[in-house]
Amino acid sequence: MDRGIWAIWYDIADADWREYASWFHEVHIPEKLARPGYGWAAHYRLEAGKGYVALFGGATAHTFMSPSPAQLAARQSEETRRYIGMRRDASACIFAEEVRVDGPGAALRDERGTPAYVIQLGNYNAASPAVEDDLGAWYAQERLPLLSRLPGCVGARKLLASMGAHKHAILHEFASLEMREQHFGPHEAQAHDPKTWMGRVRPQLAHAPRSPGIGRRIWPA
Repeated sequence: MDRGIWAIWYDIADADWREYASWFHEVHIPEKLARPGYGWAAHYRLEAGKGYVALFGGATAHTFMSPSPAQLAARQSEETRRYIGMRRDASACIFAEEVRVDGPGAALRDERGTPAYVIQLGNYNAASPAVEDDLGAWYAQERLPLLSRLPGCVGARKLLASMGAHKHAILHEFASLEMREQHFGPHEAQAHDPKTWMGRVRPQLAHAPRSPGIGRRIWPA
């Protein structure tokens, strides 16, 4: 099973993109997937100019702590350091899966469990333990049950950070951007209505700089 996710957000100069992407997809990702416990990788371009996010799935969050990111960085080859150095404003989290639901489109995932063609990834902190109580109840009683039956939804995972600046995350998966906009977009509008449960919780969350980010998968094609 894939109960851990390593997420890496970054930007990169247009002039470096083609060379970097060739190395990342053809060299670096295969190297990572050869390590014990790694199950899949997915690379997304984020909408609205928010850069990119790379996701790696592992058996648990501890898959990515043995060796840890800092230990891996200390062992990098000159080539790897050169390409990693092309990244701008990079940040990362290692997540443990708290719970997941499958949507009507769950069969679209490949045999490895690679996330869908379109994702929406939120990463944030809650204002207080009382807000976390309300947030957890909202996910359990309203949001996740909705996603489990939402047309175009492949699935969703609620995540908790084992490493990173923001504690909570939610990974939504959709069959297409069009399906997300048609079926999920109207529900997102509730964030601006204080009379709704989402409208009560959402203003009390402090999101990471690229959160929430909507991404289209660029690898695997």
